[in-house]
Amino acid sequence: MGGDGLTVLEAKRVIITGAGQGLGRAYAVAAALAGAAVVVGDIDAEAAEQTVEAIRASGGRAVAVTGSVAEWAVAQQLTARCVDEYGGVDGLVANAAIMRNADPWDDTEEDLRAVAEVNVLGVQFTARHAMRAMVESGRGGSVVTVVSGARDGIAGMSAYGASKGAVAAMTANWALAGRAHGIRVNAISPLGLTRMSQADHRSDRPPMPDPSRVAPLVTALLSDSSAPLTGAVLRFDGTALGTYGSSLRTVATSSTGWRAEDLAAALVEEAAQ
Repeated sequence: MGGDGLTVLEAKRVIITGAGQGLGRAYAVAAALAGAAVVVGDIDAEAAEQTVEAIRASGGRAVAVTGSVAEWAVAQQLTARCVDEYGGVDGLVANAAIMRNADPWDDTEEDLRAVAEVNVLGVQFTARHAMRAMVESGRGGSVVTVVSGARDGIAGMSAYGASKGAVAAMTANWALAGRAHGIRVNAISPLGLTRMSQADHRSDRPPMPDPSRVAPLVTALLSDSSAPLTGAVLRFDGTALGTYGSSLRTVATSSTGWRAEDLAAALVEEAAQ
């Protein structure tokens, strides 16, 4: 299956979670068009099968695994199915996530647990099994995680933003651990028109592109062409590609020690700049 001739993922075996709709489906379809055999993971069995059918209708290879990534057994099954069906795992897109909109003092216990279990544990569970298969095969691979601008603050998204901050930390640490095994790990902060993004009712919400415009970045990260890149956090809206940096800037120094009031004054001065 080559679509318009693009075969950058030829012979790759890829797991994509949350692939029943929206960005996840776009990633799965694009990966298959680029030559990959895809395991479509989603909690919605009908949606997962629709993605599989769309891929097969275009001549691609895909199978579905249904269930929540927050369950260890489901995360394990995603990797097991990829190995059993295709002979190994070369890539993982840990896309599955949920969002709850509320002020932090209005979040319920149920909502907080659900967000943490799917967005944090679900990513860890899925990546743990996929990366284990990559290590054992000796082939390495590519892991793509998904973060959000909410980790830097969006009103009503504190729980979601916290979970995405955790994913960014996972990405950095997994990139270090995976380097010796040929596993590269990068994060994307995508902007696309999905059911989740439509739940964001901010008046200043930026325009949302069709998910198909965002999918090429995931294909690129799964391909060997991007092999030198690991530990990056990328922003993409289908038009502009950017990267988030991590750096510490010194605000002020004192060789004689600091008093609390001096620290407060330095911080106020910094905030005013």
